[in-house]
Amino acid sequence: MTAGVKNIVIEQGATFTWNLIWNDSTSTPVDLTGYTARMQVRKTKASTEKLLDLTTENGGITLGGALGTIAVVASAALTEAVDAKSGVYDLELESASGVVKRLIEGEVTISLEVTR
Repeated sequence: MTAGVKNIVIEQGATFTWNLIWNDSTSTPVDLTGYTARMQVRKTKASTEKLLDLTTENGGITLGGALGTIAVVASAALTEAVDAKSGVYDLELESASGVVKRLIEGEVTISLEVTR
């Protein structure tokens, strides 16, 4: 199964929160116990510079075990530091056995901050 596609908007200087549920083909939540997750935003797919780097290890992503929930949060300080008008992202999950699944990907629009 290929990754889903969803374009997102991140407001510069505001806390970004995104909640998802990973369901299998029968609409049953996938048990994420033992999984880790990572999401990166870059200007282009070929860019070496990361605009945002959110993981379960750095607290940017929280997984909800048997409920299949994924909570992505970037603080206002992190989004304020994003110096771009647009980019691309993907969200990957890795099982305890090392199997990596790219769950979702897409384009990012950065809504630039006016009030600083």
